[in-house]
Amino acid sequence: MFNWELESEKQWDGMASSWNSRSRGMWETGSRKDIFPFFKKYVPAGAAVCDLGCGDGIGSEKLAEAGYKVTGLDVSDEMLEKARENPRNENIAFHKADLSDSGIPDGTFEAVMAINSLEWTISPYKSLKEIARILKPGGYACIGILGPTAGPRINSYRRLYGEEVICNTIMPWELERLTVENGWKKVGEYGVYKKAAEQLALGSLPSELQQSLSFMWVFMFQLNN
Repeated sequence: MFNWELESEKQWDGMASSWNSRSRGMWETGSRKDIFPFFKKYVPAGAAVCDLGCGDGIGSEKLAEAGYKVTGLDVSDEMLEKARENPRNENIAFHKADLSDSGIPDGTFEAVMAINSLEWTISPYKSLKEIARILKPGGYACIGILGPTAGPRINSYRRLYGEEVICNTIMPWELERLTVENGWKKVGEYGVYKKAAEQLALGSLPSELQQSLSFMWVFMFQLNN
């Protein structure tokens, strides 16, 4: 029988080395480079932040360098090993845990960051409930998901053949509705685009059309008090 958790761990373990070779570029000059300026607009330095789906820990590193108290969670031992090997991460606690069942006490963090990780859970809805549980009242969740122009997800597309997959592809407008219906409010957002889309007058388009052209969409949600 297909076991989502075990299959997810196996696949991310297998991708750890190739991911690690590319991730710093993504955070410093690539698709994730604007996440921290965006994050810092809402979450003050010194806040306790959980990096959910931290991977090899480059995002956690950036959070710590910006003055946050960071905990990183991931399902992959190989990814976590890469994170712990990074000497810049010596003051960050990394733990193996599932995003939808973290084992973290209620109300531990003031903010979480989940970049391209929510859609890799067996239940994004359950994962959102878990995020709400581990946040303090009024806490923030910075969530980034792949947009429509990221192309067919290899680990999601195969579901059309009836195969079991480890990716719950979710569109930006779906995530926005899911959060608003479950105790959150959207306080900020921005899109990441491929070069061809950047040539368009995106600012003149309605939000749903901007989202439909995105490579990645990054939200900041806040828990309703």
